Amino acid sequence: MTTRLLLLALLGLVPVMLVPGWTSALIVSGIIVIVALLDFFLVPPPRLVSLQRTPGPMVRLGDPTDCTLTLVNDSPKHLRIAVRDAWSPSAGAKSTRSEFDLPPGENTQVVTQLLPVRRGALHADKVTIRSRSVLGFIVRQKSFDVPAIVRVLPPFISRRELPSKTQKLRELDGRSAVMIRGMGTEFDSLRDYVDGDDVRSIDWRASARSQDLVVKTWRPERDRRVVIVVDSSRLAARRCGDGTIFDAALESALLLTALASGAGDRVDVVVADARIRAIASSHRSKDPVHDLSVALTTVHPELYDADWEQISTTVLATSRQHALVVLVTALDEGSVADEILPVLPTMLARHRVVLASVEDPALGELAAKRASTDEIFTAAAAESELLTSKSLQTRLRGAGVQSVETGPDDLPGALADLYINLKATGRL
Repeated sequence: MTTRLLLLALLGLVPVMLVPGWTSALIVSGIIVIVALLDFFLVPPPRLVSLQRTPGPMVRLGDPTDCTLTLVNDSPKHLRIAVRDAWSPSAGAKSTRSEFDLPPGENTQVVTQLLPVRRGALHADKVTIRSRSVLGFIVRQKSFDVPAIVRVLPPFISRRELPSKTQKLRELDGRSAVMIRGMGTEFDSLRDYVDGDDVRSIDWRASARSQDLVVKTWRPERDRRVVIVVDSSRLAARRCGDGTIFDAALESALLLTALASGAGDRVDVVVADARIRAIASSHRSKDPVHDLSVALTTVHPELYDADWEQISTTVLATSRQHALVVLVTALDEGSVADEILPVLPTMLARHRVVLASVEDPALGELAAKRASTDEIFTAAAAESELLTSKSLQTRLRGAGVQSVETGPDDLPGALADLYINLKATGRL
């Protein structure tokens, strides 16, 4: 029933008040019921409309997208309909309600703007259609399941650091004005000597043949292997800054993948907790960052402990040649001492291992506040946590593992700088 029927009922009170009695009340009520029934049979059923959803392309978290709902009138009747294109709250749908007059055989489209606030595969909710006649006293309503999925990729905010990091690699790659030989480099080409070149790079035999000074140029070795392990266990679900530890780990994996694959190295990413959640590789991939983003779209931390024995076995099976293995996980005392350290000798026998972790920026703030007794106790607990992290880094260094611990916003850049340093010194 609509407000029009309610207004008709209120209007029917006028003759009842003018001619009081049961007879006038029954006559007015009968007229209202007959009009409502007549209008009910005049209303076309909503099932006469064919529906199809066409979601937009995959989008990164924070970017807008849309979904197109197509409505087709398959009946010979003129339809007056109201449509609600419903989505989950995390899809950030705007203006989900609209009204149309749809002639027979015609179609129309409803474009719903979406601004997702959560990463993952967002499923559309039901489409609800209300149909009414010209009188508009009664409406028919029905909800339809019209499947549609919008994939929201990780945001990759750290891509703003990619140009500067790539420029550093280009300088190492012999594409800058200064080209010097260092560890982990291989011969690239010969060129004429210019002022400022290192005299140790002069190729005297080639210079004698050309009668001009010629210098050798060098570039870092290519086709190295990088294996990134992203911990998706319960430790990765902890809040840190504006997101979780897992969010910072994904950003680090994306930036390092973009940098290393651009440098000609092969990158494999393993996401695991109690089981292997996802594996992505840049080998034979035209866009490794996009493929990795798609693989990580639906992966979220689970409340299980990581199985580091299984992870170690997967890493060894992923790369049988020497590789840089980056473990992105929380620097937790129990996890490192009881689970990670026992499996390190197996990986260190073949690979160079780096452990990257996210430092909670709130710990430093809590440790600095000591104005009251409560703040002093809180500062002591924060200092104890910081000292534990430093102690774990020392133990890892003693085991031959280099560690990186910094804030969630700085971790991607710190890992990229470490990769560039290893590349420059020939330790990759």
